[in-house]
Amino acid sequence: MYKHILVAVDGSSTSDLALQEAAKLTKELKAQLRIMAVVEEVILTGEAEYVDLTEIRKAVISYGQEALNKAKIIAHDLGVEAETKLIETKRFGDRITDIIAREADAWPADLIVIGTHGRRGFNRLLMGSVAEGVMRVASKPVLLIRGK
Repeated sequence: MYKHILVAVDGSSTSDLALQEAAKLTKELKAQLRIMAVVEEVILTGEAEYVDLTEIRKAVISYGQEALNKAKIIAHDLGVEAETKLIETKRFGDRITDIIAREADAWPADLIVIGTHGRRGFNRLLMGSVAEGVMRVASKPVLLIRGK
């Protein structure tokens, strides 16, 4: 069965639901849990002479780290110890979906758990879906947890 469970979080209530399910599975299966978050490099176009990219980058990394810290506390409160990993996109064009799938292979995870907002129609077209993208590219099984 599953011995290494990877859950991707972004600080949203939907990713909290995915984390709770991953923690439940981890506990029942006596598995290991890794919680990961991916932060994207900030790229600005146009005139940005008054924008401090270093400060924006720090804020984005801080947000990702806060999401991981919150997730670790949730897992702990559910009786599961977890390791965390923050990954920054390094190259232009890196996609979060590919990074999650690569991390699952490298760790190696037996299962990826990720929340989905369940968008449909035009909203799905506009927003895309990280969960759907992971499901398409991952070599590991993916458990989608639908948000409320």
